[in-house]
Amino acid sequence: MLSRHLKATLSYTVIFISMLAALPAFSQGSQKASKANHSFKFKTIVIDAGHGGKDPGAHGAYSNEKTVALSIAKKLKVAINDQLGGVDVIMTRSTDKFIELHKRADIANDNKANLFISIHCNSSPGKVGKRRGVLLLVYGFHRKDEQMEALRENASIFIEKDYQKKYNGYGEDAAVNAIVLAAFQQRYRKQSVHFGNLLNHEFITNNGRKSLGVREQGVLVLQQSGMPGLLVETGFINNPADEKYLNSASGQSDIVQSILSAIKKYKETFQ
Repeated sequence: MLSRHLKATLSYTVIFISMLAALPAFSQGSQKASKANHSFKFKTIVIDAGHGGKDPGAHGAYSNEKTVALSIAKKLKVAINDQLGGVDVIMTRSTDKFIELHKRADIANDNKANLFISIHCNSSPGKVGKRRGVLLLVYGFHRKDEQMEALRENASIFIEKDYQKKYNGYGEDAAVNAIVLAAFQQRYRKQSVHFGNLLNHEFITNNGRKSLGVREQGVLVLQQSGMPGLLVETGFINNPADEKYLNSASGQSDIVQSILSAIKKYKETFQ
C-alpha cells in the first residue's frame, strides 16, 4: 500500500500538472497558445479608469487625469462591445467616483477577469512638462510576494469546481502551494509583458506615438490582481502637445483603437 505521504505527494503532483495544463501557454517561437488547452476561455476584461472623485490625478493646463482616463475607458468599453463578441467588459468605475485601489483589484478578482487594463495619464516634473509619449507598466516581479494572495484566490478557477474533494489535501502543503502559485505568477507576468509589447507596437506603428516602452514597476493597482494586467500611461498630460492629443476626439479614438487591436491579437493567442 502507498504511504499517506506518498499519496499526498501524488495528489499534489496531479494538481500541479492540471493547473499548469489549464494555463494558456506561449511557445518560444510564435507565442501562440497551446492548442491542447481547450478549457481556457478568454471572456472577461476589466477596464480601470484611474483616479476619480476626490482624487483628480495629474493635472495639465486645462484638464485632469481622472476625466481623460474615464473618457478613454468608456470609449474602450464601447469599442470592445462592438467588435469583440463573447467578451464581457467590466468597469471599475463609470462615473466621477473615488474607488480605493484594493477595491479595483477586488472587482477584477471577483469577476475572474482574464485581463486587467488600467488607464492613466502621465506627468513629468515642472508646470509644463517636456516629456511626451506612452508608457506601459506591468507589475514588478521583484515584488512578487505581494501578489501571492490574489493568485491563491483565483487559482481554483483553472481546475474542477470540486477540486478539494477530488484532490484531497490541497492547501495543506505550503511548499507545494508555493510552487504552484509561482508557476501561475510567472505565467501571468509573461502574459502581461506579452500584451504590453503588443500594445506598444500598436502605439508606435499605427499611431506614430513616442514610447517609453514596457517597464516593470510596483504598481499598487496591479498588486492584488490575480490575472495578467497592464497600466497604460496614455501620455503626459502636463505636456501641451500631449494634453491636446489626450483631450481630442481623434487622439482618444487612436488610443482606443490601439488598445483594441492589441486585445484582439492577444486574444488570438488563446485560440
